[in-house]
Amino acid sequence: MKYVFVTGGVVSSLGKGLTAASLGALLENRGLKVALQKFDPYLNVDPGTMNPYQHGEVYVLEDGAETDLDLGHYERFTHTQLTRFNNLTSGQVYQTVLEKERRGAYLGKTVQVIPHVTDEIQNRIYQVAEKSKADVLITEIGGTTGDIEGLPFLEAIREFALDVGYNNALFLHVTLVPFIKAAGELKTKPTQQSVAKLREIGIAPHILVCRCEQPLGKELRQKISMFCNVPYEGVIEERDVEHSIYEVPLMLQRERLDDLVCRLLRLDAPPANMSIWQDILRKLIAPQHRVRIGVVGKYIGLNDAYKSVYEAIIHGGIANDSGVDIEKIDAEEIERGGAAKRLKGLNGILVPGGFGERGIQGKVLAAQYARENNVPYLGLCLGMQIAVIEFARNVLKLPHAHSTEFDPDTQDPVIALLDEQKNVTRMGGTMRLGAQACQLALGSRAAQLYGAFVVHERHRHRYEFNNFYRDRFMKSGFTVSGSSPDGTLVELIELPEHPFFLACQFHPEFQSKPTAPHPLFKGFITACIAQSGKP
Repeated sequence: MKYVFVTGGVVSSLGKGLTAASLGALLENRGLKVALQKFDPYLNVDPGTMNPYQHGEVYVLEDGAETDLDLGHYERFTHTQLTRFNNLTSGQVYQTVLEKERRGAYLGKTVQVIPHVTDEIQNRIYQVAEKSKADVLITEIGGTTGDIEGLPFLEAIREFALDVGYNNALFLHVTLVPFIKAAGELKTKPTQQSVAKLREIGIAPHILVCRCEQPLGKELRQKISMFCNVPYEGVIEERDVEHSIYEVPLMLQRERLDDLVCRLLRLDAPPANMSIWQDILRKLIAPQHRVRIGVVGKYIGLNDAYKSVYEAIIHGGIANDSGVDIEKIDAEEIERGGAAKRLKGLNGILVPGGFGERGIQGKVLAAQYARENNVPYLGLCLGMQIAVIEFARNVLKLPHAHSTEFDPDTQDPVIALLDEQKNVTRMGGTMRLGAQACQLALGSRAAQLYGAFVVHERHRHRYEFNNFYRDRFMKSGFTVSGSSPDGTLVELIELPEHPFFLACQFHPEFQSKPTAPHPLFKGFITACIAQSGKP
């Protein structure tokens, strides 16, 4: 097996995850089997209890692991099957080491960062390598080179590369070449300093991926090559993309990054056939249709908080050859100014997941506006619960209907805590998580969109539709179109008389790819296009 280690320098959020995912896509399209994993230096065991404004979205895998959002990029860009082994945090490493120490696994030894912590990190690389049986394993190291918390990971991959030997491992360093407007030129010094810091640790990068706003040019590439001790062809330009992140694989292919990686790792593979990615880009640049979608949430201020949702909406557009203008709407704005003022003119409304009471009334008003004005509506997780609360209040005439998450003493708890959650006291990793089977109702819109009667979707929640009210909802035109196989849990609801009003308790955005848009998002955008042509 061959190994690629992706590190980053100068600043965070440079796009290491996108670079790793794009390289994975290129290698896959050369016929190689690729696996990816992410190492995060923070001490949380997983990001499940972290505020989205701190960390961005929590990306849930098939096996229920709550992971970093970069794993979403890995799954969207490639066909790799990720599990909890593909995301490792410092918290998990130290937890494992301390549990071993308590069991006596290190009896008689002083437990230290080197070798015990670094050995544990290397063990995870070997575990993923063994489980994936891939040709190439791409491992991204989170954080920025020089951060104290990232040092054990960098030491671990330095030792690992030494063990597997020359031509079996390479280091790819993503760095920043900033454009200084006052000087009117790109500056290479931050890249030089970052590489110097990496070399102090004992890692000499084989490839530099340089994030920049302007073209590097031959002279700058030569300068970076000389001062960073990297061959000229190993200095890769990665400019800010104009249209979409799905341009990045094609950009890196033009820079011949995959050719260089294959040559350095002695991989014999034909050139990548990227025709499907070229077609995706054509639809993004020159679509036949265009729609405006309002996403009504509470973490609108940070793009990464709803990363998978935004991408899945774009995928729905790709499936319909439609451009999508996403309007990010703070639910509290609707509470202050009313739904019509903020939502009028939209072709579709989507309410994503979330936790906490803030902004709930604004989301309820958004669902009401969509239902009463025949605007296509898609609710995800909390978005389904919002649709249930709105329907109960305004159609069933239960004015105090609510979720016990937000009002434990509500007279009509149409959304209530799952029975299995009632005795849970620990916060981390204890929700209903991961892929669960969903039985779709015969003749429902959901079954039509999926083209199936049983599907598996990923969950992340503690509260569910209260079956005590199920008959009342059904008698008023509210359809339960998807449920758990035993029929006890409501997973999908829809309003048959509405152009498109569908909401699900799960998170379909986690299974959407640009090359395979999710059926619910595809159907949602189809409905939005149909409604956009109506007065």
